[in-house]
Amino acid sequence: MEELITQYQALLRQKFPKFKRYLYDEIHWESRLIGVKGARGTGKTTLLLQWLKEQNLPANKGIYISLDDIYFSQNDLKSVLVDFHEKGGEIVILDEVHKYPSWSTVIKNMYDFYPDLKIIFTGSSIIDISTQEADLSRRAVIYELPGLSYREFLALQYDLDLPKFTLKELIEKKDSIYTSFPADFKPLEHFEAYLQLGYYPFLFKEPATSQYRMNQLIRTVVESDMAQLKDFDIRNARKMLQLLYVIAQQVPFSPNISKLAEQTGIHRNTLNNYLHFLERAKLISLVYTAGNSTAILRKPDKIYLNNTALVFALAKDKSNRGNIRETFFYSQVSQMSDIELPKSGDFIVDNQYTFEVGGKNKTSKQIKELENAFLVKDDVAFGSGNTIPLWLFGFLY
Repeated sequence: MEELITQYQALLRQKFPKFKRYLYDEIHWESRLIGVKGARGTGKTTLLLQWLKEQNLPANKGIYISLDDIYFSQNDLKSVLVDFHEKGGEIVILDEVHKYPSWSTVIKNMYDFYPDLKIIFTGSSIIDISTQEADLSRRAVIYELPGLSYREFLALQYDLDLPKFTLKELIEKKDSIYTSFPADFKPLEHFEAYLQLGYYPFLFKEPATSQYRMNQLIRTVVESDMAQLKDFDIRNARKMLQLLYVIAQQVPFSPNISKLAEQTGIHRNTLNNYLHFLERAKLISLVYTAGNSTAILRKPDKIYLNNTALVFALAKDKSNRGNIRETFFYSQVSQMSDIELPKSGDFIVDNQYTFEVGGKNKTSKQIKELENAFLVKDDVAFGSGNTIPLWLFGFLY
């Protein structure tokens, strides 16, 4: 136990950024049991350490524990938590809980029998809380942390304090919304940097090694995190990576399950499951046509990579500007709204607004007969009428 406390105290002495993710202000920190899910590399650990450091607690009152630590190959988590509580512990943060086999049962027991102990845990986006041995869904308040928005990237990298907007505000104030920004703000100045490196906080710290670290992240998710999925055979990790790379060379595309099965060696009866595994891991996004069947695990109508950083890492020279535009739009808007594929246009959002995404010369020909339809243009700093610049959708969170 002393070893864990020493490690935590050393960790807390490091300098944390002033910038805090948008989720920091949305979490109800007074809750006794809080879970933060999210893709690997999105900043869950930093967010929770920032909060714990601000509590300014004595060493015996609060602690951060990573369950990825080799310490737990020889030590029992419940015994550690009971010992911590008996010595006056009040707040514990458990990081990467999916690395500990019976984590949900331990947390449930501690929650039920030690009502004065506050537990905050983080885990992979792959985790389904309700299917764990101990269903925590009725006890825990669960949040999900996506990667950085364009707004957050500008705040973290360039110390720009800029507003966020709801989708409704973007639409209703589209002609006047630009007055909310500083007069000297140049919205396209850092947009390309964001598209390539901005989604994951760790990437732009060392851009020269970004390709290596992205590949490492992807392999870790597939070869390690996915081992937690009940129906995933880890022996097929190599095929899963192959599936991801095949998708990356073609996105966005309408999948042909038989052809994908042939290209990857994954049986067509399990391929659809594997696509959903990749989506839960936040590596791809599956999109469906509006009004179609809502059957569980149905075949998607279109597939994108989850974010533009993945496009640049996996598609490389096969990536095209149209794909990057649509991937950015989907990755930003889908965090706050439901998106489907309409009969006309590229996306329909919340079953209400239709968007056609393109370059600065894009016309409204495809959506001119539709109500609540808007052009989303890349390479333009400002818009008017039914035209909204693409970068502005990076200010939704």
